[in-house]
Amino acid sequence: MTTLAQDKPRAYGVGELNELPVIASHVIFEGCAVGDNGAGLARKLVAADPFIGFAKEQCDNSLGAASARNVKLWERGKIEIDVTGVASVADVGEAVYASDDNTFTLTAAGNSAIGKVARWVSGTRCVVYFEGVQLRSL
Repeated sequence: MTTLAQDKPRAYGVGELNELPVIASHVIFEGCAVGDNGAGLARKLVAADPFIGFAKEQCDNSLGAASARNVKLWERGKIEIDVTGVASVADVGEAVYASDDNTFTLTAAGNSAIGKVARWVSGTRCVVYFEGVQLRSL
């Protein structure tokens, strides 16, 4: 898939919301997988970023300094997405990773862990239980 350039409303199950500061000169779109840039600031997820959640709504900090705006995000819950490598109900329980803000896969190498397949829908479509790193147990 291609990284997001506009809002992408997604179907979520019940989850937990949080607000975290965004890097300077950056737009995070609704539905975007969000990562930590290594300095505690949110950005559109880049492969290997610690995953912190999915953007609940767009956060435009394109003209702001670092931390000038906070992104509202779902940091735990369920989301229906396409995951490369998922093929059947046998994939329930498999770990899911993101290689960017809109590309999800079963491939771990170089990617960011986001959660596990909770339910297979059809084809590569499934429900994924996700947790941001700030909520995961040790």
